[in-house]
Amino acid sequence: MKTENRKLKTGLFFGSYNPIHTGHLIIANYMANHTELNEVWLVVSPHNPLKDKSGLSNMYDRLEMAKLATENTENIRVSDFEFSLPQPSYTIDTLTHLHEKYPEKEFVLIMGADNLVSLKKWKNYEVLLKNYQIFVYPRPGADISEWENHPSITFTNTPLMEISSTFIRKAIKNNKNIQFFLPEKVIDFIEGKGMYR
Repeated sequence: MKTENRKLKTGLFFGSYNPIHTGHLIIANYMANHTELNEVWLVVSPHNPLKDKSGLSNMYDRLEMAKLATENTENIRVSDFEFSLPQPSYTIDTLTHLHEKYPEKEFVLIMGADNLVSLKKWKNYEVLLKNYQIFVYPRPGADISEWENHPSITFTNTPLMEISSTFIRKAIKNNKNIQFFLPEKVIDFIEGKGMYR
């Protein structure tokens, strides 16, 4: 296959990013630089259908934090693509729209092993598996044995991350030190807006 015909492999890392933290960034960096992906897009989801909407911060604040966190990255970018789609956003619908807009790219899904466990609850999950590759990063305690030999699924050696946005929101609420858990500019943004108090 000639290289000029090869599509750019773009990993899509969907998330609420409420807020974005070092764990997200390490996963994105690993996927963008230590796998066959050419780049990673952090897709900020206005509302994940499997999550409660009430605890979500303003989507534009979450987008801004993600942009601040990735200012100096080469092959990681932030996307607000789902902001213009009907909510809640289903991954399969987003992918259809992305294909129409970027026919030159080959999109690959990035997800944690914990999301893979609930994949059968996703809208049209069989279509996802048929048409897309999924790169999976490890999560503690996730039983992924049923997916182990699936041709569409690639398990990566991404460093195991146990930091969660929930942990960070609680820490901020309880006035705990969150240095190193988030990029400094994100911490400044959160403090400036008095978020998660």
